[in-house]
Parts: sequence; C-alpha cells; structure tokens
Amino acid sequence: MLKVIQSPSKYIQGPDAISHIGQYTKILADHVFVIADNFVMNLIGDTVSKSLKEHQVTSHFEVFNGECSRSEIQRLSAILSNNQCQAVIGIGGGKTLDTAKAVAHEAKLPTVLSPTLASTDAPTSALSVLYTELGKFDGYLLYPKNPDIVLVDTSIIAKSPVRLFVSGMGDALSTYFEARASSTAHNLTMAGGGTSLTGLTLAKLCYDTLLAEGFKAKLAVEAGVMTPAVENIIEANTYHSGIGFESAGLAAAHAIHNGFTTLEECHHLYHGEKVAFGTLTQLILENSPSEELETVLDFCVQVGLPVTLEQLGLRENENLHKKIMQVAITSCAEGETIHNMPFTVTPEQVYAAILAADRMGKDWLY
Repeated sequence: MLKVIQSPSKYIQGPDAISHIGQYTKILADHVFVIADNFVMNLIGDTVSKSLKEHQVTSHFEVFNGECSRSEIQRLSAILSNNQCQAVIGIGGGKTLDTAKAVAHEAKLPTVLSPTLASTDAPTSALSVLYTELGKFDGYLLYPKNPDIVLVDTSIIAKSPVRLFVSGMGDALSTYFEARASSTAHNLTMAGGGTSLTGLTLAKLCYDTLLAEGFKAKLAVEAGVMTPAVENIIEANTYHSGIGFESAGLAAAHAIHNGFTTLEECHHLYHGEKVAFGTLTQLILENSPSEELETVLDFCVQVGLPVTLEQLGLRENENLHKKIMQVAITSCAEGETIHNMPFTVTPEQVYAAILAADRMGKDWLY
C-alpha cells in the first residue's frame, strides 16, 4: 500500500495575516469570488477588499447563507459562473470554508481559505462535510487536492468566542486516537493511502500540544489576548489536526459525531463538542487504559468540553435509550469511518460504549 501525505500548498499564520490576503491571492488570480457570512463581511470585508485592490485583484463578494448544503453550493456556483472569477476565497468558519472548497471544485478553480475561528480543521483539508438544510449530516465531498493557500489571522481568532475556540480543541482531540486506530488496522486514509510516519507524528504532536497548551490558551482567549499558547493551539487545531486526520486516518469518534447530528437535542452543539464525546466513546470501545481515559476526561473538563449525555442536551427519560441506539446505528452505517477501527464494531457495542462513557463522565464530574 502506498503512503500518501497531502496538505495545502501554502500555510500562513500570524497576527494581522488577513491584511496580506491580496499579496497571496495575486499568485493565483486577478479576479476572485469571495464568500463569507454577514458577520464576517462586516468584520473584515473592508480589510480584505483593500488588500485585494492594493495588489490589483478585482473581486465579487457574496454572502454565505449559513449551511454547507447541496443547494447552497449550487446557488453560489451559479453566481460564480456569472461573474467569471478565476479563484475562490472563503473567509469564516468551517461551513463557510467547506462551501468555498465545493464551489471552487465545481468550477475547477484554485482556493484561498482564511478561517476566522480555530473551531475545526476544515481549512486545510481536501473534503467538505455536507449537511441538510436542517443541519443533519449528509455525507462527505472528497477533492483531488487541498486548498492552494490557507491564511490564518491569529489576531481575529484570539478574539473569537471561547466556546468555538474550545470546540476546535475537541475536534483536534480525536486526531491522534483516530489515526492510531486506523493505522493499527492498516486502513486507507482520506488521502487515499496508508498512514505515514509523518501523518501519525503530526497527529501525536496535535494531542501533546493540546495537553500542554490548551488550558493556558483558553484562559488567554477568555481575556481576548494573544499569547504563545494561543498561537500553538491555533496551529494544532488547524494544521496538525487537519494534516493528521487526512493523512493518518479517521475512525470511530467522527462517526459517532455524525450519529449525534441525527438528534434534534444536539443541534445546538458545535462539531468539536460532539467529536470530543465521540473520542471518549471510542476509547471505551477500545478498552483503553484507565490512565489514558482519565487524561482525556481531565482535559475535557478543564477546558469545558462535554463528557456526559446531559451536557450534550440529552436528559434521562423513557426515550433516551432509543435515541442512543439511533445514534449507534447511524454511527455504524455502511461507509462510515467507524469501520476503520482495528476490529468489527456493531451498533450494540457503540450503544454500550456511549452509556459507559456517560457514566464515566458523571463519575469524573461528581
């Protein structure tokens, strides 16, 4: 089996990086299609426009409607075509960036992505996560290449909502454990090859950075300030996690996340919050050592990630067990990444692991 490592052509990170977007975009195109939601447009639209003009890049700005759905991709693709742009810029959160990637792929154009949050590893990856208009997981779109340029303005991210910053740590938390499981099973990664030493090492670096810097970084973001710990966590959430999952493998944690998207009670949660609980559930499935489980639990509680079903919005009632089985069945659907685990996983096993993880989380908290 060939080993495959893939990544963006260029990754740029630092304070006020967005003011340099024109310089890097000019490498790719002279006329660009810019996608961002209303909030981001108001926040940095003028800065982006000014930088593009300074480097003789003309642009058409279009507002993203909020959901990375097939209909939104089609709508924006039609507008892009009418404006005959030469590249796509996506600015904002994970769903905005995933939509920008899809629109660029449809048109066979280069992509520049600038995340305003460190809440997912979407900026670096060659895939988009699709949802229905109602927010239910709808599948993945896989692309032949990663974004051309990723530009990460840490000044913006340091002032982002703390919960979103922590959610990014929840998403990144799964990277090493999923990579380890997929590598053990010798499964194909999202990059289409075997797990490389580089991919697995980046995944482990991601985990180690979270443990070393996560709590310090959270406190700094609560104060709205930039520190070395914040810079390190932004890199871990975005680059280490992105290259790590794509070039080293996904497994149970993300599949269990997808199962929880089917429950209306969980729609208020961010991606990384569900993934964090999925990570704890995966470790139960693997019967991981108590020391490892306790380290993960301690980290989650310290930074504020959910470790119980109640924290996910699911309260004890006569329908709870039926809903957990629904999550388990969805997690084990054909083609799901849970089948990258180094052993066969059934819905009954996932159901049991979710309830055991919940009980362990309660015991850790109380």
